[in-house]
Amino acid sequence: MPDIDPILALRDVKFSWPGRASFGLDLPEFTLDRSESVLLLGESGSGKSTLLSLICGTITPQSGTVHLSGTDIASLSAGKRDRFRAEQIGLIFQQFNLLPYASVLDNILLPLRFAPERRARADPVTDTAKALCLNLGLPEDAINAKAGTLSVGQQQRVAAARALIGAPPLIIADEPTSALDAATQATFLNLLFAQARASGSTLLMVSHDARLSDHFDRVIHMSDISRSAMAHA
Repeated sequence: MPDIDPILALRDVKFSWPGRASFGLDLPEFTLDRSESVLLLGESGSGKSTLLSLICGTITPQSGTVHLSGTDIASLSAGKRDRFRAEQIGLIFQQFNLLPYASVLDNILLPLRFAPERRARADPVTDTAKALCLNLGLPEDAINAKAGTLSVGQQQRVAAARALIGAPPLIIADEPTSALDAATQATFLNLLFAQARASGSTLLMVSHDARLSDHFDRVIHMSDISRSAMAHA
């Protein structure tokens, strides 16, 4: 029988940063279905970054639950949250966060060092990394190049391959297309969606750019899900 539970479910979550009474996140419910693509829209200060930190377990709510793949993240110790995040979540950062002097291959394989189950799913890891690079439109010889020598668009695709390798259930992309023109954005999104579908991963992209909406299965506005997102998140 197929698993119909959501991959991610936040319920009755409340969080406020210490010493910052002007900001509080009050989230009655936020869910993501398995294998869907969702665009989360919100202006700067709307709470997007705080929400991502809660999902990733880098912070925990004062109340409420954050379930990912059926596990309540807040119930885990800090060390277990780190290991769980490495296994369950692939991250694409706005600034890519690649190691510039390491090879493309080493950058892609980096998260597997902390996630043995994810590494097992990617075995043989070098062949899997090469296939991801080709599927994301990188030249075949790029795998051995130093990441810092690549163009911005190519570095972005390496960051996507690093997030996708080992088929984590959830891919989170934080403003990954902000430095790209519209044509390059569309190409990158099409490639990213194709690879996420191939791995069965849910894709959550965070942005302030509503023009991306047509590419996604579903669009969510921070203002619609949070009772109070009032200042800098």
